[in-house]
Amino acid sequence: MSDWRVELRRGLDTAVHDDRVLPVTRWVARIIVPFLAAAFLVLYGFPTRTTELFAWTIRPEMTPIIMGAGYGAGVFFFYRVSTADEWHTVAPVFLGITTFTWFMAIATVLHWENFNHTHATFALWVFLYAVTPVLVPAVWALNRRTDTGELGADDVRLPRTVRVLGGGLGLVVTVSAIVLFVAPDLMIGVWPWTVSPLTARILAGWFALFGVVNGAVVLDERWSAARILVQSELLGFSLVLVGVVRVWDNFDTSNVLTWGVVGGMILYLGATLALYLGMERR
Repeated sequence: MSDWRVELRRGLDTAVHDDRVLPVTRWVARIIVPFLAAAFLVLYGFPTRTTELFAWTIRPEMTPIIMGAGYGAGVFFFYRVSTADEWHTVAPVFLGITTFTWFMAIATVLHWENFNHTHATFALWVFLYAVTPVLVPAVWALNRRTDTGELGADDVRLPRTVRVLGGGLGLVVTVSAIVLFVAPDLMIGVWPWTVSPLTARILAGWFALFGVVNGAVVLDERWSAARILVQSELLGFSLVLVGVVRVWDNFDTSNVLTWGVVGGMILYLGATLALYLGMERR
């Protein structure tokens, strides 16, 4: 029997608390990376060409840029999953990704008519969001049994204030994302750039991912459990802010929410970078 099948059987039959990343988890990460990389290249690299290159037409460019930035951060994250030695260092993000895939799957069903059914990327989109809402939580449930939950000799604790603030922010963003997903018209009327019911729900899915992974810091005090999450967020928000500069004409500058959204992202990126540098020096 091949090594990965042996490891999978061990994971199913026993709870071995050695904090390892199971081979099946690594393989799932390796399989997902090319899909995310392709989405990143199309959406972030060519946001004006979604009609010919993507599963549906997205206008204006800021929405595909946000999606592309998220997928770019996802490439980094799943690469780290495929190379990580300890499960707990990547575990919290799986909860957010699970929530995100559910949002994407439901949005696809609700807005089926908006997709380009003849495009190859539509088939890839449907495949990805038919499989991952089950696959990602299954991998998390299987691999979580290996986590010792213990603070390592070289690890440090996240400050309680950071965990409380992160958890509070995560809760607020997650609840807001659910509300916007259920009632996208609330977003359409006030958002800084034009969104449709479909793109409003897609963006709500990205907000939910952000909210859940931030809320997950309440569950684990180990800095090592947050490090890769924070690195992924730094990359994702940096890409988004570069995208803001690229397509600034998409924004309604007379809308106060424009300055709140952009300013909030800048502040969050700065605070997250300060946290990362501070924790790494400990």
